[in-house]
Amino acid sequence: MQRATGKFTLNDLAKYPFLKEATEHVKKLDVKIEDLVNPDLANVVERAEERVEEAILYTLVSRRQRNEEVEILSFPVATMLVVATENSFIKKRYALAEAKQVYTDLSLEPKEKIIAIAENFGWKLVANDRAGMPCEFSLSFVDYVRNTSSMHEGKWKLVNRLLGKGNVYLTKSETARLLCEEIRKHIEERLQVREQPIFPARIAEVAEKIKKLSLEKIGKAEMEGFPKEMVQTAFPPCINALYQAFTSGRHLSHVGRFTLTSFLVNVEMPPAKVIELFRNFSDFSEKMTRYQVEHIAGEKGSRTSYLPPKCDTLKTHGICVNPDGLCEGIRHPLAYYRRKLRFTRKI
Repeated sequence: MQRATGKFTLNDLAKYPFLKEATEHVKKLDVKIEDLVNPDLANVVERAEERVEEAILYTLVSRRQRNEEVEILSFPVATMLVVATENSFIKKRYALAEAKQVYTDLSLEPKEKIIAIAENFGWKLVANDRAGMPCEFSLSFVDYVRNTSSMHEGKWKLVNRLLGKGNVYLTKSETARLLCEEIRKHIEERLQVREQPIFPARIAEVAEKIKKLSLEKIGKAEMEGFPKEMVQTAFPPCINALYQAFTSGRHLSHVGRFTLTSFLVNVEMPPAKVIELFRNFSDFSEKMTRYQVEHIAGEKGSRTSYLPPKCDTLKTHGICVNPDGLCEGIRHPLAYYRRKLRFTRKI
């Protein structure tokens, strides 16, 4: 079997494309982002799309070992597609799906391979060869605690573990489970970007397709991390100002009306209730209002629901008012809403 680097073969890198050695291998191939429009790389983009679609549909990513180079390259392209969706649900779903598949793969690996993968993450994991011990590995206390902090089953509590010399003893299955948690967090971190990159049209196009698939499979409220009912206390200041003006019948510009309407339907206010709000205006026409609101909600016309404008656009039109501390770093009113919901849930 062809060996890629040190401890790992190309087959290993195809199964575990998040490894540092896989990243180095991709760098040596010198494939640039603009090269992805090249027909020669069409199979890589197709496989990357398939990875993400499998994650959404099955919360699992299959393995395709026939072409190891395509499999290795498809992972960074898949992460690119996920980043391009700008959707936190898809990011979490993809990271979880890749990690779950790794659990299956690790269960078939020898101890030496599992230790080599663990070393990629700085783990102090050693094989336990003591006779009469049911546990195949021992893991440093620090690594164990770090990766079990989100696990609430009784078996992971330290009082229920066998300890010795600063280590926690683990079965092969338990070791694989903890490694998967490390890998899930690692992939999630890779998917977080400070500034959204500008992607080639082909990548943006596939990302839109993935978002539509997610909406069909998951549903909008769950995908956006929003509750199924609107939470007015989580409105950003700009939307709150528009809403107060709207409900009191004060005049709103065309951009203001579109911004508020698109925001409300995106945070689960039923279109029928949005239409009722328009009755406060002297120029109310039920037929015209119903058409416009249902069109924005994606219930009419192209069936595409519209998002409210980004913060930069709202500033241009004088709609960004009274920004508060949570507004810092926010580029979209729905992102503020999502952040405020998380903040209020923690209180």
